[in-house]
Amino acid sequence: MLKKITLFSACIMLTLTFSGCETLQGVIGSTLNGSTDNLTNDQVAGGLKDALKQGVTKGVNTLSARDGFFKNMAVKILFPPEAQKVEQKLRALGFNGMVDNAIEKLNRAAEDAAVGAKDIFVAAIVGMTISDAMNILMGEKNACSNYLKKTTSTALYQKFNPVIKNSLSKVGALTAWNEVVTRYNQIPLIEKVNPNLDDHVTKKAIDGVFIMVEKEEGEIRKNPLSRGTELMKKVFAKQDK
Repeated sequence: MLKKITLFSACIMLTLTFSGCETLQGVIGSTLNGSTDNLTNDQVAGGLKDALKQGVTKGVNTLSARDGFFKNMAVKILFPPEAQKVEQKLRALGFNGMVDNAIEKLNRAAEDAAVGAKDIFVAAIVGMTISDAMNILMGEKNACSNYLKKTTSTALYQKFNPVIKNSLSKVGALTAWNEVVTRYNQIPLIEKVNPNLDDHVTKKAIDGVFIMVEKEEGEIRKNPLSRGTELMKKVFAKQDK
């Protein structure tokens, strides 16, 4: 039962990479049949929602703090792939400070915008029903990972992108980026570049939110003291036995 409850909660929360979704089908089946210490289906769903909300809140709060992105190598935003040659060339020419400043500003923009992710996730979590769980049960092997992707990814991008654009301007990232691109494009015989910066930072910021939610979910599973509500404690108690 330990592995089953763990995989149920993980497959609902994590939206980047999942494995073992076949096991999830057995988990949902046993949960819906009331085998979790006489908890009702609504109570089990409520406990899982509490865990998801807690994970999202802590993850977003971590990212939106200063250095939440910049000093966290798991989520730190670097130049877009098509601009890697820009960084390499400018560093080779001694423009390390200019490049470092631009990278820092990109991450400051993501930190500034990250708090906007929480409401989107919470709305999706509140809307999760037993029917959603059954759809996951009856769906394809990747149905568990598709749930939050389907219910949050578009909304996250739509909400993040304009906020990122504003944040890029507010923290001076656009100015720093333009300095880098302008300097690079002045190098003789160089193919000029001008990547879509706000799209890149938006996507990387969303990736960062998912990574931090995964981290917080793992903490809830392994550490009973991290479970913030009584329902969470009851729902996850089986895995501790």
